[in-house]
Amino acid sequence: MAGQSLINGALVLLLSGLFNRIMGFIYEVFMIRLVQPEGIGLFNMIYPAYVLVVVMATAGIPVAIAKLVSEEVARGNLTGAYRIFRFCLLTLMASSAIVTVSCCLGAPLLLKYVFVNPKVYYSFLFLIPGIIIVSLCSAFRGFFQGLQQMKPTALTQSLEQLIRCVSGLIFACILLPKGIEYAAAGASLGVVTGELAGFVSILLIYARNRPYVPSGLKAEHFESLRSIAVRVINLAFPVSLTRIVSTTLLWIDAVLIPQRLLANGMELSEATADYGQFVGISQSLLFAPAIITISLATALLPAISGALAVNNIKLVKTRCADAVRITLIAGIPSTVVYMMLSEELCGLIFGYPKAGASLSVIALGGPFLYLVQTTTGILQGLGKASRPFRNLVIASFFKIAGIYYLTGMPQLGVQGTSAAFVIYFIIMSLLNLIDVRRFTGLKIELCKLLFKPLLAGVGMGFVILLSQSYLHVYTESLLLVTFGAVISGLVIYILILILNEGISTNDLRRLKSIINLKNRN
Repeated sequence: MAGQSLINGALVLLLSGLFNRIMGFIYEVFMIRLVQPEGIGLFNMIYPAYVLVVVMATAGIPVAIAKLVSEEVARGNLTGAYRIFRFCLLTLMASSAIVTVSCCLGAPLLLKYVFVNPKVYYSFLFLIPGIIIVSLCSAFRGFFQGLQQMKPTALTQSLEQLIRCVSGLIFACILLPKGIEYAAAGASLGVVTGELAGFVSILLIYARNRPYVPSGLKAEHFESLRSIAVRVINLAFPVSLTRIVSTTLLWIDAVLIPQRLLANGMELSEATADYGQFVGISQSLLFAPAIITISLATALLPAISGALAVNNIKLVKTRCADAVRITLIAGIPSTVVYMMLSEELCGLIFGYPKAGASLSVIALGGPFLYLVQTTTGILQGLGKASRPFRNLVIASFFKIAGIYYLTGMPQLGVQGTSAAFVIYFIIMSLLNLIDVRRFTGLKIELCKLLFKPLLAGVGMGFVILLSQSYLHVYTESLLLVTFGAVISGLVIYILILILNEGISTNDLRRLKSIINLKNRN
């Protein structure tokens, strides 16, 4: 019964994550058309800083809540679980208040010494109230996760994303006449509004669905506050350190890329707009197919853990090999489409064909990005969650160096940034693959796995070129030409894979066995 609950919980979170990503992509499309690349650039300059201060405010405590509440509930000590929750909630109130005040006082210093564009001030200021809201909301989500109830987290996150997208567009539209910096601030206000909606909804769920403790019932084991604090710190500190490092690396990107574009001789508004195009268009399109690979990675966690639990190493290897192969088969066509139709896609979807220059470069890293997500899921399923983090840190040093040198080259600019991310994806995927081989013994012959989908990709690219030329004769509609070229290319891609046995009739059954959340063993 517990296993079924775990499966259902994972499925609920997976569906919620898919909904949030799809909503996020649609939001990006409308927002970039509304506030233009400069507005997107302003918002994305400060959003990683906001994420970092939220991580510092929560300090890994929500994870500790989930873990410790789960332990106490398993012991039948519901009173003790509530005691831990209340202690952590008060701690989060204090920490988030301190961080909020510090941000308010330190905003002018950040503006002077860190952010390259003074127009981000209002965007950052409007985000600050979200620190307390997110911190407290995360405590309640951690509590329900400790109770093995994933629906409250999934429902409130989906509501939060929906409200964020709708309100962000509304606020940006209302504030746009005042200037682009105010429109970007409207997007920030949308973020806080969404977070507030999520917080209110989790409070209502807590008020109506929290477990009832009979009055007068005492804890079987009364634990001192000092003992609780020690347990929380021991669990929260490693999580907090990991998240602080990873979010700091994202923040460095957000600060360094605009700075290097300025060093390239660009005007401030031009550098901000180019950065906005890179983050809001090129990266958004690159990460769109990742919805598939992230779903696969999520499903791999219980699938591989289950096979490992019964010591079925052969099944572990089979699932790992199939996951890597399916990832490459799914990733190659998106790379071909993005490289060959970059300007058309950026123009049709976002209204900025100029962004196609950076998309065509970063698309080269697409298959490796998707491999990173799949192999991260594999390593987490193997119980080696620290390895992807270590690999991320190593690869990030190369990415930062690449951003510094390549973005600053006049002939490259933001295309140099794209190249730096390609290097980052390649290095991290290779490091993850090395770890998968080390812990499973699986020999992943990447060149061999790449050959058949690459061959199909070449055929796909050739057909896309022919289709464009042919369709231009019959219609001047860029939408119809692009859509027709993509469909024609995908059909040929699949046909070539069938002919060269890149995919077989057994693959559907194998795919089902990989993504099936129920362990057949």
